Amino acid sequence: MTSNNASTFGEAGTAKYVNLTTYRKNGAAVTSPLWAALDGDRLVMWTVADSWKVKRLRRDPRVVVQACDVRGHKNFGAPVSGTAEVLDAADSGRVKKAIADKYGLLGKITILGSRLRRGAHGSVGIVITPAV
Repeated sequence: MTSNNASTFGEAGTAKYVNLTTYRKNGAAVTSPLWAALDGDRLVMWTVADSWKVKRLRRDPRVVVQACDVRGHKNFGAPVSGTAEVLDAADSGRVKKAIADKYGLLGKITILGSRLRRGAHGSVGIVITPAV
């Protein structure tokens, strides 16, 4: 992780919470606050595999990320446009490790709880690449 990578995503690259904006079929934006961590030149997130955001991303990979508060109501820094890729459960291990590294004990407990509650395939990683 270099400062250049952090500056690519602005405050979203280092914030505790990041709003992920995805798009419905009708073009309406839907925003969700998530944990996020930098992984090289990409921003990674982790979420429930059968969530609506994952379904929207599989249909339309365009996203906007922006640092926010815990509830996603107050935004900080500039929004960053990009594209998202939903990883399968096997490839999501690296994302979970990045989240656990950034969020420490709370991140590890949350990931463990998700695995116990939903199984090994119940959550997936999302990889955000900034628009060029």
